[in-house]
Amino acid sequence: MIIQPMSHPLHGVAPLPHLGVIRVQGEEAAKFLQGQLTQDFVLLGTAEARLAAFCTAKGRMQASFIGFKRSADEILLVCSRDILAPILKRLSMFVLRAKAKLSDASAEQALYGLAGEAVPSPGGGPWSVTQAAGGHVVQLYPADGQPRALWVGAADAPPPPGAPLAAALWQWGEVRSGVATITGPIVDAFVPQMLNYESVGGVNFKKGCYPGQEVVARSQFRGTLKRRAFIAQAPAQLVAGQEVFQAADPEQPAGLVAQAAPSPEGGWEAIVSLQLTAAEAGALHAGSADGPALKLLPLPYLLLADV
Repeated sequence: MIIQPMSHPLHGVAPLPHLGVIRVQGEEAAKFLQGQLTQDFVLLGTAEARLAAFCTAKGRMQASFIGFKRSADEILLVCSRDILAPILKRLSMFVLRAKAKLSDASAEQALYGLAGEAVPSPGGGPWSVTQAAGGHVVQLYPADGQPRALWVGAADAPPPPGAPLAAALWQWGEVRSGVATITGPIVDAFVPQMLNYESVGGVNFKKGCYPGQEVVARSQFRGTLKRRAFIAQAPAQLVAGQEVFQAADPEQPAGLVAQAAPSPEGGWEAIVSLQLTAAEAGALHAGSADGPALKLLPLPYLLLADV
């Protein structure tokens, strides 16, 4: 008897109601974002997207975006819906005389996650953009060896073709990709490098000024970074914002859970930002020094030592 191999669980199409869209429109839309976010939007073409952070003056991430240019004077920013309203308000404060208008376009756009065979040909790799199935397709970092993409189209357009994918599996794929999204529980918790953003295309060190740039640059070039993001497993539930402890120092947290999801194989997996010394020491636990044990897994991408 021939035993057929089981298909990978990360395969199909998942609606993404937890994400929203900010529209930036006007002849100076790219110039405005250039002065606010960690990536270069002036050089953004229609065939590429940008992963970017919106930081405080202290370099802490208030939001993360996947941004792409839908037309010459229109850029869409995809972010977590739970922080969209306050971030839209804060970004709008800096428009001043710029010829750009910001609005919440979430009701006008549908967002789907594509995984496995549901992903059109990856083409240029992560952060490349093509048009397929009536919408824009942004290639994401793969997860557990599976290709992944974000589909953004009109709210009344038919969904992209593919088998239904459970929301929990999509969230697990997000964790497995190693690229965290900023949500409410972790606002202001991390400098971009603490989530490895400089290694996955989320920071451009050659562009002009933006809020927090000095802190971000200093962390990169002066060796002051002491935390990195890792992928971890645990036998019990993990949640964003949960503290992580190293057994030898039960009073002081050594890290923070950035994003978590149940694993299809049981237990939970998470992106955790950890002190490098604690990651090397091991004996990590979630919630308290005697909480569920964490096992660190290999990252699916290489870290940049420098630029």
